[in-house]
Amino acid sequence: MTEIRYATLADKEMLLSKDSQIKENIWEETIKSNREIIMLVDGSFAGWLRWNLFWDKIPFMNMLYFFEEFRGKGYGTQIVRFWESEMAGLGYDKVMTSSQANESAQHFYRKLGFNDAGGFFPFCKEYEIIFTKELQYDLRSMKTR
Repeated sequence: MTEIRYATLADKEMLLSKDSQIKENIWEETIKSNREIIMLVDGSFAGWLRWNLFWDKIPFMNMLYFFEEFRGKGYGTQIVRFWESEMAGLGYDKVMTSSQANESAQHFYRKLGFNDAGGFFPFCKEYEIIFTKELQYDLRSMKTR
């Protein structure tokens, strides 16, 4: 059984012990503004999605991470679809994310309908690909396509 929900302050130790990409004080603000979503599979912490706003107006997925044993089973697709539906429900009509060019995640995002929108070399590291997606929201089913 899978559970997708917004993270709470009660999830702090579980998340911060696994996520070294965010500072604790920033994480607390992220939680208070419902910008971190977690997935549990049969009660086990499987992964998370964190987002913020690009240009203060476009939801941007900053982090999508699943532990190795939960990869390749459709959980990433489920949590991204949940996020897209939530963003559409909040009135957003587009979303963004990025991936390094040497990561396989770029193929995952394209499969989910994200389109390449350019990229850059952040601080002389690997090329970062920016992806955009326009949300098509079906009010009858309350799902994004």
